[in-house]
Amino acid sequence: MKLSTPSIVLALSMLNTEYANGFAFVERQITRSSLKPLQMGLLDDVKDAFAAPALERSTLDSERETPIDRWMGWNAKPNKTEETAAPAGSKAPSNFVDSMDAANYVTVEIEKPMGIVFEENDNDVGGIFLLSLKEGGNADKSGVLKPGDQLVAVGAQRVHGKSFDDALGAIVDSEENPVKMAFFRGSADMFYGPTGASKDWLDEFLSSQ
Repeated sequence: MKLSTPSIVLALSMLNTEYANGFAFVERQITRSSLKPLQMGLLDDVKDAFAAPALERSTLDSERETPIDRWMGWNAKPNKTEETAAPAGSKAPSNFVDSMDAANYVTVEIEKPMGIVFEENDNDVGGIFLLSLKEGGNADKSGVLKPGDQLVAVGAQRVHGKSFDDALGAIVDSEENPVKMAFFRGSADMFYGPTGASKDWLDEFLSSQ
């Protein structure tokens, strides 16, 4: 049943009386069953009369939002997580690094002794990564490399996916000094995982370095 204007005024007067002592009083007195008529449309006209259009609704801070605000459509401001969330359906992790983007690689020439400590990735992927830099060492002085960089190539030799001994041996056995090396600036998962660079792309990239 649609309420007339006098009925709306009367309903609002009743609401003002009920809420005279504040929201805490109302929440103690009103039970879930007594709110059912509101959900069935008894005060729908009141809600429609005072609810602002969707584009003009003011926003509230989350801490100040009340059940009445939500019922009337006065929504609180979305939090930062909601504002920066990835689009629905996106499967890319938040820390995704594209291994088929040349911008995510660095190529350096470091003299021996380099002052680099390497660590082996998990056995299922192989390869080694830069664990740490010796302070004041040649690699540290270059200011290019960072812990976590994945070693991809030593000179013209591809060492990605190789065992620790083979990958490190390519550096030790290199007759060049300084030694030219290419690193991927991302995690092993990003390089060796399903989103990793294809062999053709990697060969083409390394041949251009």
